[in-house]
Amino acid sequence: KKQEQKEQFSTECDPVLLEVFHHLFMGVAGQMGDTLTRTAHSVNIKERKDFSCAVFDPQGRLIANAPHIPVHLGAMGETVRQLIEAIGNKLQAGDAYCCNDPFAGGSHLPDVTVITPVFRNQQLAFFVASRGHHADIGGIAPGSMPPSATQLEEEGVILRNLLVMRNGKFQTAQVETALTTGPYPARNLSERLSDLRAQVAACHKGVEELNRLCDDYSDNVVTAYMEHIRHNARCAMHEALEKLLAGKDSKEFKFSDSLDNGATIKVCIKLRRDTLNQPNAHIDFSGSADHLPGNLNAPPAITRAAVLYVFRSLISQSIPLNEGCLEPIEIILPTNSLLNPPPGAAVAGGNVETSQRVVDVLYGALDIAAASQGTMNNFLFGAPDGQGCQYYETIAGGAGATEGAIGASAVQVHMTNTRITDPEVLETRFPAVRLEQFTLRQGSGGKGRWPGGKGVVRAFYFNQSQSVSLLTERRQKSPFGIQGGENGAVGKNILRHKDGTEEVLPGHFQGVFNEGDILEIHTPGGGGFGGPLKD
Repeated sequence: KKQEQKEQFSTECDPVLLEVFHHLFMGVAGQMGDTLTRTAHSVNIKERKDFSCAVFDPQGRLIANAPHIPVHLGAMGETVRQLIEAIGNKLQAGDAYCCNDPFAGGSHLPDVTVITPVFRNQQLAFFVASRGHHADIGGIAPGSMPPSATQLEEEGVILRNLLVMRNGKFQTAQVETALTTGPYPARNLSERLSDLRAQVAACHKGVEELNRLCDDYSDNVVTAYMEHIRHNARCAMHEALEKLLAGKDSKEFKFSDSLDNGATIKVCIKLRRDTLNQPNAHIDFSGSADHLPGNLNAPPAITRAAVLYVFRSLISQSIPLNEGCLEPIEIILPTNSLLNPPPGAAVAGGNVETSQRVVDVLYGALDIAAASQGTMNNFLFGAPDGQGCQYYETIAGGAGATEGAIGASAVQVHMTNTRITDPEVLETRFPAVRLEQFTLRQGSGGKGRWPGGKGVVRAFYFNQSQSVSLLTERRQKSPFGIQGGENGAVGKNILRHKDGTEEVLPGHFQGVFNEGDILEIHTPGGGGFGGPLKD
C-alpha cells in the first residue's frame, strides 16, 4: 500500500506539492532545532536559542531552514561545501564533522557547525547541519570574543573538519584533544562536549526525518522537489528585482556608512537584464575599508549571508530561505578588505557587528529602510581565572522605520534572531550577577513621519568579581534616518562603581568588574523614515 502511495507522486513540479515540500523541509530543520533546544546544556543554546539548523542538497546548497539566525543560515552552505571538497568520497553514513573556521565558511569561532551526511541506498543524498554559538571556545578572554584580539587564534580554538562521530559513536578523546590544545584552549570542557553532543543529536533527528520523507514520497520525488524549490526561489528573486527595476533596463544604487572607528562600508548595486531579459543584480563592495587590525573584519560568508537576508526580504512570497535566492546575484568583495580579510585575521566582531552594518548599507542603498541599531550589543563575562561557566548575550534595540511602518522597539534586528535570557534563568545559572533593570530607552528612536524603534536599558549588578567583554558599535555613529527622517540615538555603556562614581566605557571594552559594580547598557534606537508632513 505504501508503494502505491509513493507511485501517485510525480517528479514534475506541482504547485500544491511544492508548497507542501516548502513546509516539509522547513519542518525537518524545525524538528532539528527542537531536539537541540531540549538536549543542549548551555544557556546560550537552550535558553537564548543562539543556533540554526538547515537542510542541504548533495552539492551543499541550502535548501531550507527553520526561522533561526540569518547570519548563520546564509553562511552555512559554504561550510558544507568546503567539507565536501576536503573529505569528498571519504564521507560515510553515521559520521558527523564539526567546523568553526571563519575562512572555511564559518562566521566566528564560537559558532561551531556540526555537519552530517545523509545516505540513501549507499549514495550521498543530502546533508543536515546545526550551527550553535558556544559560550566559550577558548581565546584570551572568557566568552571568546575579546575586543582586543588582533589574530584569529586569540579568539579561541580553530576546528576544521574535525570528525566528531564515526559509525554512530561520539569521538570523545579526539574532540577533547582538539578543544584543549593550542595556545588558548576552550574553557568549561564538559559544557562544550554536552552542546556538541546535542548538535549531533539534532543532526541525527534531521537524518531520521529526511529518511522518513524519502520513504513516504520516494527518493526521486524528494530530490526533484529540492530542485523545484531552488528554481522557485530563483524565479521569486527575479520578480523582486523586476520590481526594483520598475520597467527600466538597468538601475544603479549607491550608499556608504562607517563603523565607529571610521572604517567605511561602501556598496554599488547594479541591476540589469541578461540575454533572456531576466533581471540580475551585481553587488560590488569595492571602496570599502582595508582589513582592520582588530576583530571587526567579516569573512566573505558573512557578507554573503547579509546579502541573502536583505534580498530574500524583498520577496513577498512565503518561501524557504535557500541558495536559489542568490542565483541571480553576483557579489564582489575587494581582496584584503574588512569584508574579505586575509586568513588569520581576527573576525569575532565582523560576524556580530559588521554584518549588521552591511545590512543597513544595503537597505540604505535601496532606499527601503532607515538604519536599525546596527549592533548586537555583545556582553560577555566569566570568572577572571577562567573557571566555571561563561555567559554571552546579545541585547535588543530599535529597528529602522520603513515607508508606512514605524520601527519596532526592543527587538533583535536583522542578522540576529536570538532570545534574551529570562532573569530567573540568568540569576540561577549565573549567581555572579543580578539583573537590575530592563526597560525601554525612551526617546532613542529617530523622529520622522514613521519614527524609528526605541532601544533598551539593561543593567547588571555584579555580586562577584568578573572578567567582562563588551563588543558594541553605534556608540559614535548614529543609526541614520532616511528620506528626511532623523537619526536614532547612539548607544552608551556606563559603569557605576560601588563608591558612586560613574564611568562611560568605550564601545569595545575588556576588563574586570568588582563586586558592587553596576553595568548599564543603553542600546541604540532605529532611524526615522520620512520628514514631517507639510501643512
